[in-house]
Amino acid sequence: MSIDTSENEKTLKKIKELIKDEKVAMLTTISPEGRLMSRPMQTQEVRMEQEEIWFITKKETEKYRDIQNNPAVNLAYAGSSYVSISGTAECVQDEEKKKEYLNFVVEKVLNTSAEDEDVVLIKVTPEIAEYWESGFNFKTVKEFVKKMASKNSMEDGNKLKDTVTFGENLK
Repeated sequence: MSIDTSENEKTLKKIKELIKDEKVAMLTTISPEGRLMSRPMQTQEVRMEQEEIWFITKKETEKYRDIQNNPAVNLAYAGSSYVSISGTAECVQDEEKKKEYLNFVVEKVLNTSAEDEDVVLIKVTPEIAEYWESGFNFKTVKEFVKKMASKNSMEDGNKLKDTVTFGENLK
């Protein structure tokens, strides 16, 4: 199956635009017992061109343990739209990035400092992402009315939803 690279690039740009103002993502990990666990995480940086989304946490957390056990994760952003990003997480020790991301608020929330050895970065490498535009705007109403009048399902040709696959299709 061939994916149009220009379409993928447009979708990547759209996803980055949709999540740029959303500060919190729900990070879903898989516990050692196989349970899906979701936790709110402050997004530190989104670098779609490098296929990286960054977070900061501490090693003593369950999410750290979950990622060490199984790096498969999902990020969910909800606000003026909905974005779901599935990918692989890794815990990274990068002293420069830690100093860049840590500020007064993060230090207070995590009860830590940049020098704390327990502080770790989480880098999520996206593999597939989907988004759904929401809100009661003209485009949404027009697409909904069109689908209601059609024999096709809401999924068929839905212009309010799109999917992008990362990696090999962008080369």
